[in-house]
Amino acid sequence: MSLPPEKASELKQLIHQQLSKMDVHGRIREILAETIREELAPDQQQLSTEDLIKALRRRGIIDDVMKELNFVTDNVDQELSSPKQPVCFTDRQSTLLKKNFHDGFLLEVHRESLGDGTRMADSTTMLSISDPIHMVLIKTDIFGETTLVASYFLEWRSVLGSENGVTNLTVELMGVGTESKVSVGILNIKLEMYPPLNQTLSQEVVNTQLALERQKTAEKERLFLVYAKQWWREYLQIRPSHNSRLVKIFAQDENGINRPVCSFVKPLRAGRLLDTPRQAARFVNVLGYERAPVIGGGGKQEQWCTLLAFLCRNKGDCEDHANLLCSLLLGYGLEAFVCVGTKAKGVPHAWVMTCGTDGTITFWESLTGHRYIHKSVNPDEPPVAEQPKPLYPYRTIGCVFNHQMFLGNCQPSDSVEICVFDLNDESKWKPMSEEAIKSVCAPGATTSLPPFPPLCASTIDASVTSNEIEMQLRLLVSEHRKDLGLTTVWEDQLSYLLSPALASYEFERTTSISAGNEEFQDAIRRAVPDGHTFKGFPIHFVYRNARRAFATCLRSPFCEEIICCRGDQVRLAVRVRVFTYPESACAVWIMFACKYRSVL
Repeated sequence: MSLPPEKASELKQLIHQQLSKMDVHGRIREILAETIREELAPDQQQLSTEDLIKALRRRGIIDDVMKELNFVTDNVDQELSSPKQPVCFTDRQSTLLKKNFHDGFLLEVHRESLGDGTRMADSTTMLSISDPIHMVLIKTDIFGETTLVASYFLEWRSVLGSENGVTNLTVELMGVGTESKVSVGILNIKLEMYPPLNQTLSQEVVNTQLALERQKTAEKERLFLVYAKQWWREYLQIRPSHNSRLVKIFAQDENGINRPVCSFVKPLRAGRLLDTPRQAARFVNVLGYERAPVIGGGGKQEQWCTLLAFLCRNKGDCEDHANLLCSLLLGYGLEAFVCVGTKAKGVPHAWVMTCGTDGTITFWESLTGHRYIHKSVNPDEPPVAEQPKPLYPYRTIGCVFNHQMFLGNCQPSDSVEICVFDLNDESKWKPMSEEAIKSVCAPGATTSLPPFPPLCASTIDASVTSNEIEMQLRLLVSEHRKDLGLTTVWEDQLSYLLSPALASYEFERTTSISAGNEEFQDAIRRAVPDGHTFKGFPIHFVYRNARRAFATCLRSPFCEEIICCRGDQVRLAVRVRVFTYPESACAVWIMFACKYRSVL
Protein backbone atom coordinates (compact mmCIF):
# COMPACT_ATOMS: atom_id res chain seq x y z
CA MET A 1 0.00 0.00 0.00
CA SER A 2 1.45 3.35 -1.06
CA LEU A 3 0.88 6.56 0.86
CA PRO A 4 -0.28 9.76 -0.84
CA PRO A 5 2.58 12.28 -1.25
CA GLU A 6 1.20 14.61 1.45
CA LYS A 7 0.85 11.70 3.93
CA ALA A 8 4.38 10.50 3.16
CA SER A 9 5.70 13.99 3.80
CA GLU A 10 3.93 14.18 7.17
CA LEU A 11 5.22 10.74 8.10
CA LYS A 12 8.78 11.81 7.29
CA GLN A 13 8.26 14.84 9.52
CA LEU A 14 7.11 12.64 12.41
CA ILE A 15 10.11 10.36 12.02
CA HIS A 16 12.41 13.41 11.92
CA GLN A 17 10.86 14.75 15.12
CA GLN A 18 11.33 11.42 16.88
CA LEU A 19 14.97 11.19 15.76
CA SER A 20 15.57 14.72 17.01
CA LYS A 21 13.93 13.88 20.35
CA MET A 22 16.26 10.89 20.75
CA ASP A 23 19.26 13.02 19.66
CA VAL A 24 20.14 10.34 17.13
CA HIS A 25 22.07 12.83 14.99
CA GLY A 26 24.26 13.83 17.93
CA ARG A 27 24.94 10.21 18.86
CA ILE A 28 25.82 9.37 15.26
CA ARG A 29 28.23 12.34 15.17
CA GLU A 30 30.00 11.10 18.31
CA ILE A 31 30.25 7.54 17.00
CA LEU A 32 31.45 8.76 13.61
CA ALA A 33 34.11 10.91 15.26
CA GLU A 34 35.20 8.03 17.50
CA THR A 35 35.33 5.60 14.58
CA ILE A 36 37.42 8.00 12.51
CA ARG A 37 39.86 8.55 15.37
CA GLU A 38 40.17 5.01 16.66
CA GLU A 39 39.39 2.54 13.90
CA LEU A 40 40.69 4.02 10.65
CA ALA A 41 44.26 3.56 9.58
CA PRO A 42 46.25 6.81 9.20
CA ASP A 43 46.44 6.39 5.42
CA GLN A 44 42.71 5.66 5.07
CA GLN A 45 40.84 8.86 4.23
CA GLN A 46 37.26 7.68 3.82
CA LEU A 47 34.82 5.81 6.06
CA SER A 48 32.60 3.36 4.18
CA THR A 49 28.86 3.13 4.80
CA GLU A 50 29.32 -0.49 5.91
CA ASP A 51 31.84 0.53 8.59
CA LEU A 52 29.48 3.20 9.94
CA ILE A 53 26.49 0.80 10.02
CA LYS A 54 28.59 -1.75 11.90
CA ALA A 55 29.61 0.89 14.45
CA LEU A 56 25.98 2.00 14.92
CA ARG A 57 24.75 -1.58 15.30
CA ARG A 58 27.56 -2.49 17.71
CA ARG A 59 26.56 0.38 20.04
CA GLY A 60 22.85 -0.39 19.83
CA ILE A 61 21.80 2.84 18.07
CA ILE A 62 19.86 1.08 15.31
CA ASP A 63 18.00 -1.13 17.77
CA ASP A 64 17.09 1.90 19.92
CA VAL A 65 15.68 3.73 16.89
CA MET A 66 13.58 0.78 15.74
CA LYS A 67 12.14 0.34 19.26
CA GLU A 68 11.16 4.00 19.49
CA LEU A 69 9.61 4.32 16.01
CA ASN A 70 6.30 2.61 16.87
CA PHE A 71 3.43 4.72 15.53
CA VAL A 72 -0.24 4.24 16.34
CA THR A 73 -2.58 5.00 13.46
CA ASP A 74 -4.99 7.13 15.52
CA ASN A 75 -2.17 9.24 16.86
CA VAL A 76 -0.80 9.79 13.38
CA ASP A 77 -4.17 10.95 12.06
CA GLN A 78 -4.60 13.26 14.99
CA GLU A 79 -1.11 14.70 14.43
CA LEU A 80 -1.71 15.22 10.72
CA SER A 81 -4.98 17.05 11.26
CA SER A 82 -3.58 19.61 13.71
CA PRO A 83 -3.70 23.17 12.33
CA LYS A 84 -0.46 24.91 11.44
CA GLN A 85 0.54 28.17 13.11
CA PRO A 86 0.58 31.27 10.90
CA VAL A 87 3.97 32.77 10.12
CA CYS A 88 5.04 36.17 8.91
CA PHE A 89 8.16 35.38 6.94
CA THR A 90 8.73 32.04 5.21
CA ASP A 91 12.36 31.24 4.53
CA ARG A 92 13.23 28.71 1.85
CA GLN A 93 16.93 28.14 1.53
CA SER A 94 19.26 26.11 -0.68
CA THR A 95 23.05 26.32 -0.65
CA LEU A 96 25.70 25.46 -3.17
CA LEU A 97 26.59 22.50 -0.94
CA LYS A 98 23.33 20.87 -2.10
CA LYS A 99 21.82 21.21 1.36
CA ASN A 100 18.15 22.19 1.21
CA PHE A 101 16.40 23.97 4.07
CA HIS A 102 12.67 24.66 4.22
CA ASP A 103 11.47 26.50 7.26
CA GLY A 104 9.24 29.36 8.36
CA PHE A 105 9.91 32.09 10.89
CA LEU A 106 7.66 34.61 12.56
CA LEU A 107 9.63 37.84 12.99
CA GLU A 108 8.12 40.66 15.00
CA VAL A 109 8.80 44.20 13.83
CA HIS A 110 9.39 46.74 16.59
CA ARG A 111 10.10 50.46 16.86
CA GLU A 112 12.52 52.06 19.30
CA SER A 113 9.78 54.39 20.58
CA LEU A 114 6.41 53.39 22.02
CA GLY A 115 3.45 53.48 19.66
CA ASP A 116 -0.28 53.02 19.85
CA GLY A 117 -0.75 49.56 21.31
CA THR A 118 -4.41 49.37 20.24
CA ARG A 119 -3.79 49.13 16.50
CA MET A 120 -1.30 47.93 13.91
CA ALA A 121 1.25 50.36 12.50
CA ASP A 122 0.41 51.52 8.99
CA SER A 123 2.67 50.99 6.00
CA THR A 124 4.16 54.50 6.18
CA THR A 125 5.20 53.95 9.80
CA MET A 126 6.71 50.57 8.97
CA LEU A 127 8.68 52.11 6.13
CA SER A 128 10.47 54.26 8.70
CA ILE A 129 11.72 51.16 10.59
CA SER A 130 15.15 50.76 9.05
CA ASP A 131 16.56 47.79 11.02
CA PRO A 132 17.45 44.98 8.59
CA ILE A 133 16.98 41.27 9.25
CA HIS A 134 20.38 39.85 10.16
CA MET A 135 20.83 36.25 9.03
CA VAL A 136 23.80 34.10 10.04
CA LEU A 137 24.70 30.71 8.56
CA ILE A 138 26.60 28.34 10.87
CA LYS A 139 28.15 24.96 10.02
CA THR A 140 28.51 22.29 12.72
CA ASP A 141 30.92 19.40 12.09
CA ILE A 142 30.81 15.84 13.45
CA PHE A 143 32.79 16.90 16.52
CA GLY A 144 30.25 19.63 17.40
CA GLU A 145 32.61 22.46 16.36
CA THR A 146 30.90 25.46 14.78
CA THR A 147 32.13 27.55 11.86
CA LEU A 148 30.73 30.87 10.68
CA VAL A 149 29.87 30.44 6.99
CA ALA A 150 27.95 33.59 6.05
CA SER A 151 26.44 36.74 7.52
CA TYR A 152 23.82 38.68 5.56
CA PHE A 153 21.67 41.75 6.20
CA LEU A 154 18.28 41.49 4.48
CA GLU A 155 16.35 44.63 3.58
CA TRP A 156 12.80 43.44 4.27
CA ARG A 157 10.84 46.61 3.45
CA SER A 158 10.46 45.71 -0.22
CA VAL A 159 7.44 43.67 0.91
CA LEU A 160 5.65 46.94 1.79
CA GLY A 161 5.34 47.78 -1.90
CA SER A 162 4.39 44.35 -3.19
CA GLU A 163 0.93 43.22 -4.16
CA ASN A 164 -0.97 41.31 -1.46
CA GLY A 165 1.92 41.92 0.95
CA VAL A 166 3.92 38.98 -0.45
CA THR A 167 7.25 39.08 -2.28
CA ASN A 168 9.92 36.59 -3.32
CA LEU A 169 13.64 37.38 -3.18
CA THR A 170 16.82 35.61 -4.24
CA VAL A 171 20.02 36.64 -2.48
CA GLU A 172 23.58 35.39 -2.80
CA LEU A 173 25.37 34.58 0.45
CA MET A 174 29.07 35.45 0.55
CA GLY A 175 31.73 33.98 2.80
CA VAL A 176 33.29 35.70 5.81
CA GLY A 177 36.75 37.01 6.66
CA THR A 178 39.30 36.23 3.96
CA GLU A 179 36.52 34.55 1.92
CA SER A 180 34.13 37.53 1.97
CA LYS A 181 34.31 37.76 -1.84
CA VAL A 182 33.54 34.07 -2.36
CA SER A 183 29.97 32.91 -2.89
CA VAL A 184 28.79 30.14 -0.56
CA GLY A 185 25.16 29.72 -1.61
CA ILE A 186 21.87 31.06 -2.89
CA LEU A 187 18.97 31.90 -0.59
CA ASN A 188 15.40 31.94 -1.90
CA ILE A 189 13.15 33.90 0.44
CA LYS A 190 9.42 34.47 0.53
CA LEU A 191 8.37 37.46 2.65
CA GLU A 192 4.79 37.90 3.79
CA MET A 193 3.26 40.51 6.10
CA TYR A 194 0.99 39.15 8.80
CA PRO A 195 -1.62 40.40 9.36
CA PRO A 196 -1.87 41.91 5.86
CA LEU A 197 -1.60 45.69 5.57
CA ASN A 198 -4.79 47.59 4.86
CA GLN A 199 -2.96 49.68 2.27
CA THR A 200 0.33 48.92 0.54
CA LEU A 201 2.77 51.49 -0.76
CA SER A 202 3.85 51.84 -4.34
CA GLN A 203 7.18 50.23 -5.15
CA GLU A 204 8.43 53.61 -6.33
CA VAL A 205 7.83 55.13 -2.88
CA VAL A 206 9.64 52.26 -1.17
CA ASN A 207 12.61 52.43 -3.57
CA THR A 208 12.84 56.20 -3.17
CA GLN A 209 12.89 55.91 0.64
CA LEU A 210 15.56 53.21 0.58
CA ALA A 211 17.72 55.18 -1.85
CA LEU A 212 17.38 58.31 0.29
CA GLU A 213 18.45 56.39 3.42
CA ARG A 214 21.47 54.92 1.63
CA GLN A 215 22.47 58.38 0.48
CA LYS A 216 22.19 59.85 4.00
CA THR A 217 24.11 56.93 5.48
CA ALA A 218 26.92 57.27 2.93
CA GLU A 219 27.18 61.02 3.65
CA LYS A 220 27.30 60.52 7.43
CA GLU A 221 29.97 57.85 7.09
CA ARG A 222 31.99 60.08 4.74
CA LEU A 223 31.87 63.01 7.16
CA PHE A 224 32.88 60.80 10.07
CA LEU A 225 35.82 59.44 8.06
CA VAL A 226 36.96 63.01 7.30
CA TYR A 227 36.68 63.89 10.99
CA ALA A 228 38.54 60.72 12.07
CA LYS A 229 41.44 61.54 9.72
CA GLN A 230 41.67 65.06 11.13
CA TRP A 231 41.54 63.71 14.72
CA TRP A 232 44.34 61.25 13.92
CA ARG A 233 46.54 64.01 12.45
CA GLU A 234 46.06 66.07 15.62
CA TYR A 235 46.85 63.03 17.75
CA LEU A 236 50.15 62.45 15.92
CA GLN A 237 51.11 66.11 16.29
CA ILE A 238 51.07 65.71 20.09
CA ARG A 239 53.87 63.16 19.94
CA PRO A 240 55.21 61.39 16.81
CA SER A 241 55.67 58.15 18.78
CA HIS A 242 51.85 57.90 18.99
CA ASN A 243 51.99 56.34 15.54
CA SER A 244 53.06 53.02 17.11
CA ARG A 245 50.25 52.93 19.70
CA LEU A 246 47.21 50.70 19.30
CA VAL A 247 44.59 53.37 18.63
CA LYS A 248 41.77 51.49 16.93
CA ILE A 249 39.16 53.81 15.37
CA PHE A 250 37.79 51.38 12.76
CA ALA A 251 37.59 47.58 12.67
CA GLN A 252 36.53 45.08 10.02
CA ASP A 253 33.49 42.91 10.73
CA GLU A 254 33.01 39.34 9.48
CA ASN A 255 32.01 40.65 6.03
CA GLY A 256 35.19 42.73 5.67
CA ILE A 257 33.30 46.03 6.16
CA ASN A 258 35.06 48.78 8.11
CA ARG A 259 32.93 50.04 10.99
CA PRO A 260 33.66 52.51 13.81
CA VAL A 261 34.65 50.48 16.87
CA CYS A 262 32.03 52.35 18.92
CA SER A 263 29.31 50.66 16.83
CA PHE A 264 30.31 47.24 18.24
CA VAL A 265 29.19 48.27 21.74
CA LYS A 266 25.72 49.12 23.02
CA PRO A 267 24.05 48.88 26.45
CA LEU A 268 22.62 45.35 26.56
CA ARG A 269 20.15 44.26 29.21
CA ALA A 270 20.05 40.54 29.98
CA GLY A 271 16.57 40.63 31.51
CA ARG A 272 16.27 37.84 34.08
CA LEU A 273 18.87 35.63 32.41
CA LEU A 274 21.82 37.15 34.31
CA ASP A 275 21.52 38.68 37.78
CA THR A 276 24.82 40.47 38.41
CA PRO A 277 27.73 42.01 36.48
CA ARG A 278 30.02 39.26 37.75
CA GLN A 279 27.62 36.60 36.52
CA ALA A 280 27.64 38.39 33.16
CA ALA A 281 31.45 38.20 33.16
CA ARG A 282 31.22 34.47 33.85
CA PHE A 283 28.77 34.02 30.95
CA VAL A 284 31.13 35.80 28.53
CA ASN A 285 34.01 33.73 29.89
CA VAL A 286 32.35 30.36 29.10
CA LEU A 287 31.83 31.36 25.47
CA GLY A 288 34.62 29.75 23.47
CA TYR A 289 37.80 31.56 22.45
CA GLU A 290 39.00 31.25 18.87
CA ARG A 291 41.12 33.59 16.79
CA ALA A 292 40.05 34.40 13.26
CA PRO A 293 41.63 31.92 10.81
CA VAL A 294 44.62 33.15 8.82
CA ILE A 295 45.59 31.90 5.37
CA GLY A 296 49.37 31.86 5.27
CA GLY A 297 51.65 33.88 7.56
CA GLY A 298 51.68 37.55 8.40
CA GLY A 299 50.22 37.60 11.91
CA LYS A 300 46.70 37.99 13.21
CA GLN A 301 43.64 38.20 10.94
CA GLU A 302 41.46 41.27 11.49
CA GLN A 303 37.86 40.31 12.27
CA TRP A 304 35.51 41.80 14.86
CA CYS A 305 32.27 39.84 14.68
CA THR A 306 28.85 41.43 15.00
CA LEU A 307 27.05 40.35 18.16
CA LEU A 308 24.65 37.95 16.41
CA ALA A 309 27.46 36.17 14.56
CA PHE A 310 29.44 35.84 17.81
CA LEU A 311 26.50 34.45 19.77
CA CYS A 312 25.41 32.04 17.03
CA ARG A 313 28.80 30.35 16.77
CA ASN A 314 29.30 30.54 20.58
CA LYS A 315 32.95 31.51 20.24
CA GLY A 316 35.10 34.37 19.05
CA ASP A 317 38.26 36.41 19.52
CA CYS A 318 39.19 38.54 22.53
CA GLU A 319 37.62 41.65 20.92
CA ASP A 320 34.27 39.86 20.54
CA HIS A 321 34.31 38.86 24.21
CA ALA A 322 35.32 42.35 25.33
CA ASN A 323 32.61 44.04 23.25
CA LEU A 324 29.90 41.75 24.65
CA LEU A 325 31.08 42.14 28.27
CA CYS A 326 31.28 45.92 27.94
CA SER A 327 27.75 46.01 26.50
CA LEU A 328 26.42 43.92 29.40
CA LEU A 329 28.19 46.06 32.03
CA LEU A 330 26.79 49.20 30.41
CA GLY A 331 23.36 47.58 30.66
CA TYR A 332 23.93 47.20 34.41
CA GLY A 333 24.50 50.95 34.70
CA LEU A 334 28.29 50.84 35.04
CA GLU A 335 30.67 53.22 33.28
CA ALA A 336 32.40 50.64 31.12
CA PHE A 337 34.92 50.89 28.29
CA VAL A 338 36.68 48.48 25.97
CA CYS A 339 40.46 48.84 26.26
CA VAL A 340 42.75 48.15 23.29
CA GLY A 341 46.41 47.50 24.01
CA THR A 342 48.93 44.69 24.41
CA LYS A 343 49.78 41.85 26.75
CA ALA A 344 53.20 40.33 27.37
CA LYS A 345 55.56 40.16 24.37
CA GLY A 346 53.55 42.88 22.62
CA VAL A 347 50.60 40.64 21.72
CA PRO A 348 47.54 42.81 20.82
CA HIS A 349 44.66 42.34 23.22
CA ALA A 350 41.30 43.82 24.25
CA TRP A 351 39.77 43.86 27.73
CA VAL A 352 37.16 45.85 29.67
CA MET A 353 37.55 48.65 32.23
CA THR A 354 34.98 50.12 34.62
CA CYS A 355 35.33 53.47 36.39
CA GLY A 356 33.77 53.65 39.86
CA THR A 357 32.18 56.80 41.29
CA ASP A 358 35.00 56.85 43.88
CA GLY A 359 37.66 56.78 41.15
CA THR A 360 38.37 53.04 41.41
CA ILE A 361 39.56 51.57 38.12
CA THR A 362 38.74 47.89 37.62
CA PHE A 363 39.96 45.75 34.74
CA TRP A 364 37.77 42.83 33.62
CA GLU A 365 39.42 40.06 31.60
CA SER A 366 36.61 38.81 29.38
CA LEU A 367 38.39 35.54 28.48
CA THR A 368 38.79 34.38 32.08
CA GLY A 369 36.26 36.40 34.10
CA HIS A 370 39.03 37.67 36.41
CA ARG A 371 38.89 41.20 37.86
CA TYR A 372 41.87 43.39 38.74
CA ILE A 373 42.02 46.68 40.64
CA HIS A 374 44.39 49.15 38.96
CA LYS A 375 46.64 51.25 41.16
CA SER A 376 48.67 53.79 39.24
CA VAL A 377 52.39 54.18 39.99
CA ASN A 378 54.00 57.65 39.73
CA PRO A 379 57.38 57.07 38.03
CA ASP A 380 58.72 60.48 39.18
CA GLU A 381 58.34 59.82 42.90
CA PRO A 382 61.23 58.18 44.75
CA PRO A 383 60.41 54.59 45.66
CA VAL A 384 59.53 54.41 49.35
CA ALA A 385 59.33 50.67 49.11
CA GLU A 386 59.57 48.14 46.35
CA GLN A 387 56.28 48.11 44.43
CA PRO A 388 54.65 44.71 43.93
CA LYS A 389 54.23 43.66 40.33
CA PRO A 390 50.69 44.12 39.01
CA LEU A 391 48.57 41.00 38.86
CA TYR A 392 46.95 41.90 35.56
CA PRO A 393 48.58 40.70 32.32
CA TYR A 394 48.26 43.99 30.41
CA ARG A 395 51.34 45.95 29.34
CA THR A 396 50.29 48.90 27.15
CA ILE A 397 47.03 50.68 26.34
CA GLY A 398 46.36 52.76 23.25
CA CYS A 399 42.70 53.74 23.50
CA VAL A 400 39.42 53.14 25.31
CA PHE A 401 35.90 53.38 23.91
CA ASN A 402 32.23 52.60 24.45
CA HIS A 403 29.04 53.40 22.53
CA GLN A 404 29.34 57.16 23.16
CA MET A 405 33.01 57.94 23.73
CA PHE A 406 36.39 57.30 22.14
CA LEU A 407 39.60 58.42 23.84
CA GLY A 408 43.20 58.04 22.68
CA ASN A 409 45.96 57.70 25.26
CA CYS A 410 48.25 60.74 24.88
CA GLN A 411 50.30 60.32 28.05
CA PRO A 412 54.12 60.21 27.66
CA SER A 413 54.09 56.46 28.27
CA ASP A 414 51.41 53.99 27.23
CA SER A 415 52.41 51.54 29.97
CA VAL A 416 49.29 50.42 31.85
CA GLU A 417 51.22 50.29 35.14
CA ILE A 418 51.88 54.05 35.24
CA CYS A 419 48.85 55.17 33.22
CA VAL A 420 46.45 57.62 34.86
CA PHE A 421 42.81 56.87 34.01
CA ASP A 422 41.38 60.36 34.54
CA LEU A 423 39.37 60.29 31.31
CA ASN A 424 38.21 63.91 31.80
CA ASP A 425 41.80 65.21 31.60
CA GLU A 426 42.32 66.01 27.92
CA SER A 427 46.08 66.35 28.49
CA LYS A 428 46.15 62.60 29.17
CA TRP A 429 43.28 61.35 26.99
CA LYS A 430 42.37 62.94 23.66
CA PRO A 431 38.61 62.55 23.13
CA MET A 432 36.68 62.28 19.91
CA SER A 433 33.61 64.46 19.46
CA GLU A 434 30.65 62.70 21.03
CA GLU A 435 28.40 64.29 18.41
CA ALA A 436 30.53 62.81 15.63
CA ILE A 437 30.31 59.36 17.23
CA LYS A 438 26.58 59.73 17.74
CA SER A 439 26.08 60.60 14.05
CA VAL A 440 27.17 57.11 12.97
CA CYS A 441 26.81 54.92 16.08
CA ALA A 442 23.56 56.00 17.77
CA PRO A 443 20.57 53.65 17.29
CA GLY A 444 18.87 54.48 13.99
CA ALA A 445 21.63 56.90 12.96
CA THR A 446 22.49 54.90 9.84
CA THR A 447 20.93 51.95 8.04
CA SER A 448 24.29 50.13 8.00
CA LEU A 449 24.34 49.59 11.76
CA PRO A 450 23.86 45.91 12.65
CA PRO A 451 20.94 45.42 15.08
CA PHE A 452 21.74 44.13 18.57
CA PRO A 453 19.78 40.93 19.33
CA PRO A 454 18.51 40.18 22.85
CA LEU A 455 20.06 37.27 24.69
CA CYS A 456 18.14 33.98 24.48
CA ALA A 457 17.53 31.62 27.39
CA SER A 458 19.40 28.34 27.42
CA THR A 459 17.68 25.35 25.83
CA ILE A 460 19.83 22.90 27.82
CA ASP A 461 18.31 20.94 30.70
CA ALA A 462 21.16 21.06 33.23
CA SER A 463 20.05 17.99 35.22
CA VAL A 464 19.42 15.78 32.21
CA THR A 465 22.65 16.81 30.52
CA SER A 466 24.65 16.28 33.73
CA ASN A 467 23.25 12.75 34.07
CA GLU A 468 23.91 11.91 30.42
CA ILE A 469 27.55 13.03 30.54
CA GLU A 470 28.07 11.23 33.85
CA MET A 471 26.68 7.94 32.50
CA GLN A 472 28.84 8.25 29.39
CA LEU A 473 31.94 8.90 31.50
CA ARG A 474 31.18 5.87 33.68
CA LEU A 475 30.99 3.71 30.57
CA LEU A 476 34.22 5.17 29.18
CA VAL A 477 36.06 4.63 32.46
CA SER A 478 34.79 1.04 32.76
CA GLU A 479 35.87 0.25 29.19
CA HIS A 480 39.26 1.88 29.73
CA ARG A 481 39.88 -0.11 32.92
CA LYS A 482 38.67 -3.32 31.25
CA ASP A 483 41.29 -2.85 28.54
CA LEU A 484 43.87 -2.65 31.34
CA GLY A 485 42.55 -5.83 32.95
CA LEU A 486 40.99 -4.00 35.90
CA THR A 487 37.50 -4.36 37.34
CA THR A 488 35.42 -1.28 38.14
CA VAL A 489 33.22 -0.81 41.20
CA TRP A 490 31.30 2.47 41.42
CA GLU A 491 30.16 3.96 44.72
CA ASP A 492 27.09 6.12 44.16
CA GLN A 493 27.19 7.72 47.60
CA LEU A 494 30.75 8.91 47.11
CA SER A 495 29.77 10.32 43.70
CA TYR A 496 26.92 12.24 45.29
CA LEU A 497 29.22 13.71 47.94
CA LEU A 498 31.28 15.37 45.19
CA SER A 499 28.37 17.65 44.19
CA PRO A 500 28.97 20.40 46.79
CA ALA A 501 32.57 20.74 45.64
CA LEU A 502 31.54 21.31 42.02
CA ALA A 503 28.93 23.86 43.06
CA SER A 504 31.54 25.61 45.18
CA TYR A 505 34.01 25.77 42.30
CA GLU A 506 31.46 27.42 39.99
CA PHE A 507 30.36 29.83 42.73
CA GLU A 508 33.98 30.86 43.23
CA ARG A 509 34.48 31.37 39.48
CA THR A 510 31.43 33.65 39.41
CA THR A 511 31.87 35.65 42.61
CA SER A 512 35.58 35.23 43.48
CA ILE A 513 34.35 34.03 46.90
CA SER A 514 35.19 30.57 48.22
CA ALA A 515 32.39 28.88 50.18
CA GLY A 516 31.27 25.38 51.12
CA ASN A 517 34.63 23.62 51.14
CA GLU A 518 34.50 22.92 54.89
CA GLU A 519 31.30 20.85 54.61
CA PHE A 520 32.64 18.96 51.60
CA GLN A 521 35.88 18.06 53.35
CA ASP A 522 34.03 16.95 56.49
CA ALA A 523 31.69 14.72 54.45
CA ILE A 524 34.63 13.09 52.64
CA ARG A 525 36.44 12.38 55.94
CA ARG A 526 33.33 10.61 57.20
CA ALA A 527 32.92 8.62 53.97
CA VAL A 528 36.50 7.37 53.84
CA PRO A 529 37.23 4.68 56.50
CA ASP A 530 40.41 4.62 58.55
CA GLY A 531 43.29 3.10 56.68
CA HIS A 532 41.89 4.20 53.31
CA THR A 533 43.15 6.88 50.92
CA PHE A 534 40.96 9.37 48.98
CA LYS A 535 41.98 11.13 45.79
CA GLY A 536 39.93 13.62 43.77
CA PHE A 537 40.51 15.49 40.52
CA PRO A 538 38.20 18.35 39.41
CA ILE A 539 38.37 19.76 35.89
CA HIS A 540 36.37 22.36 33.97
CA PHE A 541 35.16 22.45 30.34
CA VAL A 542 32.94 24.71 28.25
CA TYR A 543 31.69 21.91 25.97
CA ARG A 544 29.48 18.85 26.54
CA ASN A 545 31.30 16.14 24.58
CA ALA A 546 31.98 13.38 27.12
CA ARG A 547 34.44 11.48 24.95
CA ARG A 548 36.47 14.59 24.21
CA ALA A 549 36.49 15.52 27.91
CA PHE A 550 37.60 12.01 28.90
CA ALA A 551 40.48 12.10 26.43
CA THR A 552 41.59 15.43 27.90
CA CYS A 553 41.38 14.10 31.45
CA LEU A 554 43.59 11.14 30.59
CA ARG A 555 46.34 13.54 29.56
CA SER A 556 46.60 14.63 33.19
CA PRO A 557 48.91 12.24 35.11
CA PHE A 558 46.99 12.85 38.34
CA CYS A 559 43.61 12.09 36.75
CA GLU A 560 44.97 9.03 34.96
CA GLU A 561 46.27 7.78 38.32
CA ILE A 562 42.72 7.96 39.72
CA ILE A 563 41.02 6.37 36.69
CA CYS A 564 43.59 3.57 36.52
CA CYS A 565 43.80 3.11 40.29
CA ARG A 566 45.01 -0.32 41.45
CA GLY A 567 44.84 -1.62 44.99
CA ASP A 568 42.69 -3.24 47.63
CA GLN A 569 38.97 -2.36 47.92
CA VAL A 570 39.14 0.26 45.13
CA ARG A 571 35.95 2.28 44.74
CA LEU A 572 35.53 4.84 41.99
CA ALA A 573 33.29 7.90 41.75
CA VAL A 574 32.55 10.53 39.11
CA ARG A 575 30.26 13.52 39.32
CA VAL A 576 29.25 15.91 36.56
CA ARG A 577 27.57 19.26 37.08
CA VAL A 578 26.46 21.40 34.14
CA PHE A 579 25.79 25.09 34.83
CA THR A 580 23.78 26.71 32.04
CA TYR A 581 24.00 30.28 30.82
CA PRO A 582 22.18 32.27 28.10
CA GLU A 583 22.64 31.29 24.46
CA SER A 584 23.04 27.63 25.56
CA ALA A 585 26.56 28.35 26.81
CA CYS A 586 27.53 26.16 29.72
CA ALA A 587 30.22 25.48 32.28
CA VAL A 588 30.80 21.76 32.75
CA TRP A 589 32.53 20.64 35.94
CA ILE A 590 33.70 17.02 36.22
CA MET A 591 35.28 15.40 39.26
CA PHE A 592 36.85 11.94 39.28
CA ALA A 593 37.60 10.37 42.66
CA CYS A 594 38.69 7.09 44.15
CA LYS A 595 39.22 5.56 47.57
CA TYR A 596 41.22 2.46 48.34
CA ARG A 597 42.76 0.62 51.25
CA SER A 598 46.31 1.69 51.88
CA VAL A 599 48.75 -1.21 51.90
CA LEU A 600 52.24 -0.64 53.24
